[in-house]
Amino acid sequence: MSRPNRISKGRVTNPTFFVFCEGKTEELYINYLRTKYRLPILIDNKSTGNRITAKYIKNYKESKDVDPKDKTYLMYDLDAPKMLEKLQAIKNTILLSSNPCFELWFLLHYQEQNAEIEASKCMASLVSHHKTYKKGVLDQVLKRILNTKQTKAIHRAEKLKKHNNPSCQVFQLIQDLESFQKSN
Repeated sequence: MSRPNRISKGRVTNPTFFVFCEGKTEELYINYLRTKYRLPILIDNKSTGNRITAKYIKNYKESKDVDPKDKTYLMYDLDAPKMLEKLQAIKNTILLSSNPCFELWFLLHYQEQNAEIEASKCMASLVSHHKTYKKGVLDQVLKRILNTKQTKAIHRAEKLKKHNNPSCQVFQLIQDLESFQKSN
């Protein structure tokens, strides 16, 4: 009895999720997401800081294998003057802005935040929930909270007015990652 010939389905290429960001905390969070979702996420935060440009992104991607399904995200705080306008001018990207700061995303895992807030107050509020929180550190307790309360944080962030203070679009990356996982 002979085996039937197997027909190759061809190699399916996963899209790459390119994330350009400005800080160590953002980089650690993206690494956490890469581990959690086991998807190709490339992070660049070292060279650009808030000096990101379309030309920089183009040059960065030229050295990578790119696919039309790839997505490019800009994860930046909007507390610097003219930052929103600068980021919106970079075409073919998804803006994952946080206003006033990225820590708002972590805070939304613990509580609603509808009133305008300064970055220092946001940090203080986060520390009131997570006593050992330090900027640039994702400890195991915080990772557990980020995992178990992610749905609540997404719901809270979706209710905030985009680009206003407070607002955070980080949830869009998570929704894209989850959507891709479900489709495969």
